[in-house]
Amino acid sequence: MVMAASPRKSINTVFRRVGVSGFGGSSQKRAKYEVQDEDGNMEMEQIGAERTKNVLILMSDTGGGHRASAEAIRDAFKLEFGDEYRIIVKDVWKEYTGWPLNDMENQYKFMIKHVQLWNVAFHSTSPRWIHGLYLAAIAAFYAKEVEAGLMEYKPDIIISVHPLMQHIPLWVLKWQGLQKKVIFVTVITDLNTCHRTWFHPGVNRLYCPSEEVVKRALLDGLEESQIRVFGLPIRPSFCRAVLSKDDSRVELEMDPELPAVLLMGGGEGMGPVKKTAKALGESLFDDKLGKPIGQLVIICGRNENLANTLRSLEWKIPVKVRGFEKQMVKWMGACDCIITKAGPGTITEALIRGLPIILNDYIPGQEKGNVPYVVDNGAGVFTRSPKETARIVADWFTTKTDELKRMSENALKLAQPDAVFDIVKDIHELACLRGPLANLPYMFTSSFSDLI
Repeated sequence: MVMAASPRKSINTVFRRVGVSGFGGSSQKRAKYEVQDEDGNMEMEQIGAERTKNVLILMSDTGGGHRASAEAIRDAFKLEFGDEYRIIVKDVWKEYTGWPLNDMENQYKFMIKHVQLWNVAFHSTSPRWIHGLYLAAIAAFYAKEVEAGLMEYKPDIIISVHPLMQHIPLWVLKWQGLQKKVIFVTVITDLNTCHRTWFHPGVNRLYCPSEEVVKRALLDGLEESQIRVFGLPIRPSFCRAVLSKDDSRVELEMDPELPAVLLMGGGEGMGPVKKTAKALGESLFDDKLGKPIGQLVIICGRNENLANTLRSLEWKIPVKVRGFEKQMVKWMGACDCIITKAGPGTITEALIRGLPIILNDYIPGQEKGNVPYVVDNGAGVFTRSPKETARIVADWFTTKTDELKRMSENALKLAQPDAVFDIVKDIHELACLRGPLANLPYMFTSSFSDLI
């Protein structure tokens, strides 16, 4: 609290701390000024208050993108606002519910390995009446646990970065009468095509990564005033990195002269990585000149068997084989193009670094629309053929360098490196506009789940 005296009064004793309290472990700071008037009488005047606000980010490890986006938002809050916000990242399903919700990560991985099973699940649950029914059924079993998970942290702001984290938390807030106290926003982490459970008209704000997602949101009942288009949130350390390609290559012990292609298989090292790597090993070696025309970096993720297999091969070109890599900003900064499946996070990072993209696969459903997003904007191409992929890269490094340069320029035009900062600044503005109800303590009614 800030205390002030009228101009006619002199300050005798200033700034005495009198206590700390707050919600969910956050500190509520109260300061007092002792003010003495001309007659020696003490009185207090209060004109404001400050309190660390709790921000609860709801995510799930069903794919790496949700956690990556949550952590990017957390880091951006810290950079922009310091201790003004207390950030908590939680998988509410895993920590507070039972089967099958607490095992969604393994179920998702199973369905992705059997990709047609995922395709059926994605599209069959898209109609609102269907996913409304199964979410209501989930609420009947686990609303009490979700409620306990949310209320443990007494959030001032809830941020959902997962499509299944809108409906039940919003129902809990509605029943507890906390809609005017707690700000609820959704940050969509799918770049173009996305499941309809992302869209809930009860949110204060919906952050969309592209105009195509905005169109889908409007069709599902959200108002234009609720929507902002800032892009996909990428961790600040990546967005703000200033890199020299030459310096990066020296640091990573790469050939300083040869153009480089980055081949990725995602966090699990999936897709035709081995076949593509072999094809590149052939296409990037000029038999007539007897020397390489390019170099290759392969990121195998957690797939140790793939990494060991590739390291055991004999290569005619310079090759770097890496496992799970935490310094992707440096590897991307050292390369001239990238080969990857159509994951939204990798695409967004590649665009920020100005890398032309060869998409070699996609997960049906949420990743399918990422292909035209890249191709139609002139930032890359799509092919599932390892030999065709290798031919394209060889052409880019020799006879079609102008095409490579043009695609790099288009990638930079499509990039939105400030998205995560735009998102947290907008959320901060929402928090500043929130009225007096935001400062009232949490008042609990009977449990929401008692009515189900």
